[in-house]
This record gives sequence, structure tokens and C-alpha cells, in this order.
Amino acid sequence: MEASRIAVAGASGLIGTALVRSLTADGHEVVRLVRRTPRADDEVEWDPGRQYVDAVGLAGCDAVVNLAGAGIGDRRWSDAYKRTIRESRVLGTTALAEAVAAMDRPPRVFLNGSALGFYGDTGERAVDEDSPPGDGFLPSLCVEWEAATAPAREAGVRTVLARTGLVVAAEGGAWGRLFPLFRAGLGGRMGDGRQYWSYIALHDHVAALRHLLDSGSLSGPFNLTAPEPLTNREITAAMGRILHRPTLLAVPAPVLRAVLGEMAQEVLGSQRVLPARLLESGFTFAFPGIEEAIRATRT
Repeated sequence: MEASRIAVAGASGLIGTALVRSLTADGHEVVRLVRRTPRADDEVEWDPGRQYVDAVGLAGCDAVVNLAGAGIGDRRWSDAYKRTIRESRVLGTTALAEAVAAMDRPPRVFLNGSALGFYGDTGERAVDEDSPPGDGFLPSLCVEWEAATAPAREAGVRTVLARTGLVVAAEGGAWGRLFPLFRAGLGGRMGDGRQYWSYIALHDHVAALRHLLDSGSLSGPFNLTAPEPLTNREITAAMGRILHRPTLLAVPAPVLRAVLGEMAQEVLGSQRVLPARLLESGFTFAFPGIEEAIRATRT
């Protein structure tokens, strides 16, 4: 799109930081949503918990991007933290969707985060955007999270759902924790290593978000993941080759369950997810393979 005014919630996170950097480099004006009193002209206050948004600050925005939410892997999943994960996404999305819908001049597009957790454990079965949600905490969360965008969609705003895979980046996220372990020679497969991991290079994730924003017609769910998911065993081997470290260690499933609790299922579970709609839309991956994605973090 031409130089535009774009609001971003979750601008300080891994993906949000990279997206803001990309947008500003191309001359777009970025407005950051912050959970405190604004300290600069490019900040707008919001409070997801109270479902409050300073809608006046969104005036003139051509796009609103919501990437906010408590970290899925930041801590063990107690009942209280599961509520935090859910509320940070559902309440925040509802607040932004309602604010967008009520604007006299709404943005052209509302792009909201989601996750491949929508599909649950798919085993060896490949799934795409036409597949139904799975069972469990994350699938039910994603269904509710995506449904919270309804006010914007019903107001006629083009609404996009970005179902994110495991982002390959040294700066943070799941891979940000893996890199130090592998560099120290402590990396290895998790469980039996046969579970599929659907990954995407950070560069490609940001490029996909830009692609979805720039399109004048794309809407609905899009899987943001590389074209060919690989097993944990295959990814472990690739990490070892590229970092020149042994990968002989393995973390048994019982140990992961003891340490991580319910969240261990997300590490041991298999998600073989394909980006069918993204590819159909004409998007081209710069780093489609795992070795390319890993090397891209080192440039």
C-alpha cells in the first residue's frame, strides 16, 4: 500500500517489533498502542483488560494490526495463567474490533493475530485453512479469539486472521530459547521427535503480514507457516548441522510433562499445517526450507 497510517497493538513483541521496523523503513506512519499514558505522539492508550481503546487516536488509520497477547510459553499453565492467556487475546481483540467498527471512517483492514494452535494435534495428517478446529485449550482459545473480530467484519472492514506457526528467530519466541541450548551443545529431539513442527522464518512472517495488509481483497484465515512442515527430529538435525554442534541429547516425554505440565502437549503434539491460502494468493517465501530459515537468523 501507499504510505499509510497504521496502528499496531503488540508492537514491542518479537513479531510486532519486526513489523514496525519494516513499515517505518518503507515510510509508513506507525501508531503504537500502549497500556499506559502515552509519552509520544505516535502512541495511543488502550487497556485490553477493561476493553478500552482511545478511538480518537486511531483516527486516520488505514490499517489496524493486533498482535497483542500474553506469552503462550512464558510460564507453566496454571488455571490463572490460562485465563490470562485467553483474556489478553479475546478481550483485547473485542475492544479493538468494536473500536474499529464504531469509527466514522474505519480503517480499510483489520489484521488480527491467531495461531496454528487452532488445529490442535493433527498427527501426520496435513491440514490447511479449510480444516476444522481441534480439541483442547489452544483450539478453543483460537476459536474464541478469532470470533472476537466479528464487530469489525460485520461493519464491512476487511478482516484478516494470521494463524502463526513457530517463528524461527534468535531474538525471541520458542526458537529464541532453542538457539542458546543448541549452541551450547545441549540441543536434542523432544520426545520421540516424530511430531511435526510448522515453522516460518521471521523475515517471511513479516513479509506475509505486509502481503496481507497490502492486498485489497484478502480476508479470513491464513496460515503463516513454511510450505513443508518437518518433524522435530529433522529440525533438530538441521540445527546441529548449521550450528556445528552435537544433537545426541534427547528430552524424554515424561520429563517434559513433569517440567511443563499441560503445556508439554504443545511441544510433543504434532501440527502438520500447510499455508494453502497464502500460496494461492501469490505469496513467495524467501526462506522456505528449515536450513534457510535458520541461516536467515544469523545474517
